[in-house]
Amino acid sequence: MSEPKPPTPTPGDTYKGWLFKWTNYIKGYQRRWFVLSNGLLSYYRTQAEMGHTCRGTINLATANIAVEDSCNFVISNGGAQTYHLKASSEVERQRWITALELAKAKAVRMQAESDDSGDDCPAVPPTPGQGGGCRNSEIQSTLRTLNNKVEDLTTCNDLIVKHGSALQRSLSELEAIRVGGDMGEKIRQVTERATLFRITSNAMINACRDFLSLAQNHSKRWQKALQTERDQRIRLEETLEQLAKQHNHLERAFRGATVLPPSFSNPALASKGGVSGKGDASDEDDDNEFFDAMEDPAEFITVPADPKYHRRSGSNISGISSETGMDDQSFDELSLASNPESPQPLELEPVRQRRTRIPDKPNYYLNLWSIMKNCIGKELSKIPMPVNFNEPLSMLQRLSEDLEYYELLDKAAKCQSSLEQMCYVAAFTVSSYSTTVHRTGKPFNPLLGETFELDRLSECGYRSLCEQVSHHPPAAAHHAVSEKGWTLRQEITLASKFRGKYLSIMPLGSIQCLFDKSNNHYSWKKVTTTVHNIIVGKLWIDQSGEIDVVNHRTGDRCHLKFAPYSYFSRDVPRKVTGVVTDKDGKAHYVLSGTWDEKMEFSRVMQSSKGENGTEGKQRTVYQTLKAKEIWKKNPLPEGAENMYYFSSLALTLNEPEEGVAPTDSRRRPDQRLMEDGRWDEANAEKQRLEEKQRTSRREREREAVKAASSPEEGTHQDNHQALWFEKIDDPVSGETLHVYKGGYWEAKDQGNWDMCPDIF
Repeated sequence: MSEPKPPTPTPGDTYKGWLFKWTNYIKGYQRRWFVLSNGLLSYYRTQAEMGHTCRGTINLATANIAVEDSCNFVISNGGAQTYHLKASSEVERQRWITALELAKAKAVRMQAESDDSGDDCPAVPPTPGQGGGCRNSEIQSTLRTLNNKVEDLTTCNDLIVKHGSALQRSLSELEAIRVGGDMGEKIRQVTERATLFRITSNAMINACRDFLSLAQNHSKRWQKALQTERDQRIRLEETLEQLAKQHNHLERAFRGATVLPPSFSNPALASKGGVSGKGDASDEDDDNEFFDAMEDPAEFITVPADPKYHRRSGSNISGISSETGMDDQSFDELSLASNPESPQPLELEPVRQRRTRIPDKPNYYLNLWSIMKNCIGKELSKIPMPVNFNEPLSMLQRLSEDLEYYELLDKAAKCQSSLEQMCYVAAFTVSSYSTTVHRTGKPFNPLLGETFELDRLSECGYRSLCEQVSHHPPAAAHHAVSEKGWTLRQEITLASKFRGKYLSIMPLGSIQCLFDKSNNHYSWKKVTTTVHNIIVGKLWIDQSGEIDVVNHRTGDRCHLKFAPYSYFSRDVPRKVTGVVTDKDGKAHYVLSGTWDEKMEFSRVMQSSKGENGTEGKQRTVYQTLKAKEIWKKNPLPEGAENMYYFSSLALTLNEPEEGVAPTDSRRRPDQRLMEDGRWDEANAEKQRLEEKQRTSRREREREAVKAASSPEEGTHQDNHQALWFEKIDDPVSGETLHVYKGGYWEAKDQGNWDMCPDIF
């Protein structure tokens, strides 16, 4: 027979039920009757023993409650007592955990209140019916007492003013009279009024002393009450987060998702140290809520190539030329060894010492949900947000961060093979996402006409320029050129939607990379960025989608796939895979890795069709040489968790520099105030700049309407003209984008910024 379902625990209830308790290695788990009451957890062999024999009791006020897997949990009070318990089901275990946490919170509060000698309210938690009536009535009584004391002080003040004025008049009259019979009468009046003044002053002093004493007596208790409310709010948020996870799990189960075996490990935990778990969604790390996606089977499989491909051969083996059959060593040095520039890298002395720290992020709390709940389904670029959700960088500076791993393009420029060059370009596209893994702060929306220069010509051989070329929709143009023979240009428009539980950011526009020596022209687009746990829990970032990197000169292509995080996938999180093919569709390289750590590539020696996948699709099997690391993420600087998780490059982006344009992001006042930790001033300055931008836009619209009414001008719209970029139709890629038209660096050399608008 099944046990009757116990009620859901609520504050104030005594909770009872059967649990399995670990006894020893011989008997294992034994069924015991547990009773939770008044902050104490007791157990008995049977229900009949409750009246006379208790087998053990643990005080929850000092106990630690830990969940092991779907049914098991442990209660320990620091080593003296430890209960290893197991419930009959996950739902039953969750009921017990909820009841234990509620009982522990009440026990801690009762213990704290009993330690407070000034607490007049009985140290008994209020019942649900009372609703905290003891505390509320006590506060109301205290407020009434303090209000009465304030009224007494007001009355005393009025009396002091009255008697003080009378005393002053008597003293004046005393000075004016002559010595005579009235002298004794006047002195008596002065003495009486002085006595009244003294009595009133003493009453005032006593009333002030009583008020101060009463306020001090209740200050400590109010502070403790406030802390208790904060703790309860935190526990409520944690409970809400847990309920949200369970809700998602039930939704997946309802849609027919396969139940995971008990031995399935948490991939997020495994990737951080191999910690395995035995539970399901409710047992995951509290900081995570997982992307609701089913596991997508791999499109291809890689296996080690036959050893014969590792030997040099002058003959054609299975249709693969001897060039393709070179061994690992010759493959690794294929193009760089033939380049005379590669034997010894040139070490450049930095022109200036860049900063390595910024002020630590202040611990200002602001409820994100209180703002975002009214933004569901809206375009977030049109919604003003306080700087509390930002990081002290603009979107233009975030675009410039794509050059964090510029060395990949330097190596690509030296490649003799366009297919190998494609591997480096593909690795560069993946590397641009590595800086986002912990960066949950929102960059500042650039003002129209805002610019940002990144001059690293003497240190790294490149320099770049960004400009905000449109406001609605927001669009930024970026141009970077290197002495090593490559040019990077991009125009990105961000579209973002808030979906309730997560925020989707869809970059529109394209990125292009051109190489001077080979005339290879590459283009690609960005994938979708998703910010999870907007409502509850810790924010975390995921990248998902597919990228096609195309060489328009040769027809080569690299198809990259960013796998969305899936609770059901056994793959490592943040996985990226890719295949480099020529214009005929023949695979030459395979890339694999993660967008937050590293990428590897390996040469394909032979391919064949393998077994069918889950949906009847035939997967390709690639025989490859040993994989080589092509890119690895740089470690974050020390203390990065207190500096918005900025990389070493990001720490230098907002560093003040002489000679930059007056429209440069470094000169933006609200961003500078935020970096300095003056967030209230930054919010006020941000509102001023936004209002100034709205005023400028209305003025442009009025001018456009006025121009449209003129027959000579024809019909015009509010078309802002970028200062350093111009819109063209690219004949190679067939795309329309803003490209750099020149003049910025010449204006900087001359110190002539007269053409720049006043936007700050």
